[in-house]
Amino acid sequence: MMAVFTHPEFDGHEQVVFFREPAANLTAIIAVHNTVRGPALGGCRMYPYASEEEALRDVLRLSRGMTYKSAISRLPMGGGKSVLIGDPVRDKTPALLQAFGRCLERMNGRYIVAEDSGTTVEDIRLMASETAHVSGIAERPMPEGGVADGDPSPATAWGVYAGMRAAARLELGRDSLRGLRIGVQGVGAVGSRLVAHLARAGAQIFISDVAQRRVDETARRHPVTPVAPAEIYDLELDILAPCGFGAVLNDLTIPRLKTRIVAGAANNQLATAEDAASLHERGVVYVPDFAVNAGGVIDIAGQRADLDYAESMRQVERIFDTVTEIIQRSRKLGIDTNQVALRMAEANLKG
Repeated sequence: MMAVFTHPEFDGHEQVVFFREPAANLTAIIAVHNTVRGPALGGCRMYPYASEEEALRDVLRLSRGMTYKSAISRLPMGGGKSVLIGDPVRDKTPALLQAFGRCLERMNGRYIVAEDSGTTVEDIRLMASETAHVSGIAERPMPEGGVADGDPSPATAWGVYAGMRAAARLELGRDSLRGLRIGVQGVGAVGSRLVAHLARAGAQIFISDVAQRRVDETARRHPVTPVAPAEIYDLELDILAPCGFGAVLNDLTIPRLKTRIVAGAANNQLATAEDAASLHERGVVYVPDFAVNAGGVIDIAGQRADLDYAESMRQVERIFDTVTEIIQRSRKLGIDTNQVALRMAEANLKG
């Protein structure tokens, strides 16, 4: 039997629910970490996990991160996450998505789903045929023209860009990213959009990704220098932006870093909490991931409040102020930025 309450990643989660519907080939886990500020909001990830243990570990870590992401952003939402065990290319079907929608309905609104890695806005719309407990599917006109379809990726990328600018101003004394050497690790839905912002800002951009097709596509669109995935840790950079896998900041990679700032979109970038202290001791300013990548959840919360797209983006831009406060408090207290950000989020969970 798989242990939950004694699992290393269990952190006082309020509810962890396992769902199975063989007729639809559905195996899923929903983790509700905290609902003090409101119903748990978090994306649904679909991935071919090697084991149920691996899936449980992921959903526990991600749901906890969502609590802190919403709390530090002062959103009226809690933290949760869901995972579908399967290959999104081979195993995803309308029947599976609708079955998961029925699972969501049985949660009675304690958990609200949005898209995540391996799922799309259209997938969430299919779930919505079985439940009202979905978000991130609203279509809203954008000021520059066109229609935003609810995908939180643009807002996430914009928030990371805002956080980078704040860190560069404080750490590098720069009001612009022009000319800075910035490495983007992972150029998927968020990373590729971040590259577009950096290209417009005139940064020198280095990219890596385990999928060569994403590297090639990004290189066709923007002036970037591709590097092998393993090499990005060794580059002389001003900013490193992890935008792919989690746990990339660890006791093997941190000693190799030659960057002043780490600020990226990936969730759970630190392998352990001690890795934040290691970065601090090496003089690397780590912008906590749950603070800088909160743009997507801010936008989804805005959709639930019927905010127009422009107002949602103005709220995302406040990540600049949040990152500024974190770095300034870190300097004043002499502790790493992750500790500071956790304290700020926990204070918001108390009232």
